[in-house]
Amino acid sequence: MSDLGHVLILAGGLSYEREVSIRSGRRVAEALRAAGVDVETRDTDATLVPAVLADPPDAAFVTLHGGAGEDGAIRSVLELLGVPYVGATPDACHVAFDKPTAKAVVGSWGLHTPDSVALPKETFHDLGASAVLARIVDRLGLPLFVKPSRGGSALGASIVRSAEELPAAMVGCFAYGDTALIEKYVQGVEVAVSVVDLGDGPVALPPVEIVPDGGVYDYSARYTAGHTEFFAPARLTEEETEACAAMAVTAHTALGLRDISRTDLIVDVSGRPYFLEVNVAPGMTETSLLPMAAEAAGRDLGILCRGLLEIATQRG
Repeated sequence: MSDLGHVLILAGGLSYEREVSIRSGRRVAEALRAAGVDVETRDTDATLVPAVLADPPDAAFVTLHGGAGEDGAIRSVLELLGVPYVGATPDACHVAFDKPTAKAVVGSWGLHTPDSVALPKETFHDLGASAVLARIVDRLGLPLFVKPSRGGSALGASIVRSAEELPAAMVGCFAYGDTALIEKYVQGVEVAVSVVDLGDGPVALPPVEIVPDGGVYDYSARYTAGHTEFFAPARLTEEETEACAAMAVTAHTALGLRDISRTDLIVDVSGRPYFLEVNVAPGMTETSLLPMAAEAAGRDLGILCRGLLEIATQRG
């Protein structure tokens, strides 16, 4: 058995991504047990704090997606309880979880990111949706990509190919958040690059190329086996691969992240990568990208997660 002691995996929560989180937690638990780690999985409900106080874990692995899992709230509670955990600090999560803010930060570090505008729902109500939407199309052109400014799993996200499609896309977006991020859609190869830091600095794992059957990497394409084809490593040139890795490591550093992250990007037809967003709690399901990248790098998922927990306990 591992000398890590008692490890707590947090999975579930009350976000729209609850079911994905449960699957991620189950996969990490299985991988860690196979690596000889004593694991307990808990949901983030009213029983969590009393349970931690009664039997304090030696470390925690957060597999919560969306909401409190990625905005820093649960990590703040873990710090209040004195529990070391894998992943970014609450302050870093606040910045990374808000997509417009994250884009502004990495942009100041010289990374390319699609031209965009972020607007809250109240703006359309106060100024008139038609006038605002028309100006967005004039400014950014078509096609566009609309998504909530916070959250993941492509919930509320859609491609807009004509001005007539934009109002419905905004309605769908606002169902999952109060602010919409409207980006100029970049045509190219969709790639995810995971970054891990086991104590020697952040290192990019092989990029994973994403080819959804329907052309859009939506919720169904992400979590339904067979709906998306993945290539790990991605079918990129050596120069493109190096540029993607450098972008992911730079984003990880610029946003003040630690231990683990995943950067989503697009490589356009000229070979230039564009930063889309970063995930501080990457999915760990059977169709998730970080485990694929780890396998492509010849890394066992359980041993990788165990190493991250060891780093966390050293901080604790």
